[in-house]
Amino acid sequence: MATGIETAEAVAEVVCLGGEVSAPRGLTMADLRSLPQHEREVSFLCRKTGLRRHSFRGPLLLEVVSLAGPLFVPGERKSRLRFLISLRGGDGHRVVLSWAEIDPEFANQPVLLGVARDGVALDEEGPQLAMPADVYGARNLSGVTDLRVFSDPTG
Repeated sequence: MATGIETAEAVAEVVCLGGEVSAPRGLTMADLRSLPQHEREVSFLCRKTGLRRHSFRGPLLLEVVSLAGPLFVPGERKSRLRFLISLRGGDGHRVVLSWAEIDPEFANQPVLLGVARDGVALDEEGPQLAMPADVYGARNLSGVTDLRVFSDPTG
């Protein structure tokens, strides 16, 4: 029975979205689920266990970071090329991607911030970065807690 009182756990922000953006924010799993959902099969080699295959569901990373309004001129390709996306997992592991990897006018990789893996919600672990094009799984980051967009200051 609904009491009208939500627990802090149910609405806890799981991802801090910030950096060089106009609208930094915290995102909950519900926020991520409210975005258009995509499914991707991801296969990668793991040094310890060999070939691993998973199915991920979640929003495209491009759609997630776009929520914060990255501070570049959207129509100017060269402006976007200076930007990087840094993600940190709950274990402190950090992954950096170039904006061009996910931009539809460049590599257009369907990188997901997965909210479910193999049909199981990732509420306990937190969202997972799913990199469908990677051969090895090192960038399939679990428990993403921090997502930052920033530019190369020398560019």
